[in-house]
Amino acid sequence: MNHVTTIETSALAAAELYLLDTERQPCEVWTRVMGYHRPVASFNVGKQGEHAERQFFKEQ
Repeated sequence: MNHVTTIETSALAAAELYLLDTERQPCEVWTRVMGYHRPVASFNVGKQGEHAERQFFKEQ
């Protein structure tokens, strides 16, 4: 069970967190291609461009 008081909860909610660009790290994006999961960063330039142009849809 979590024993965080209301004061601590409001203090955490009020805290503003900011990261500088130098403090960030890149997020590795993976995708499934031909049954294998591969990082998009390992794709050649053309395949990375195709991946960026993908459009997601929700089937009804």
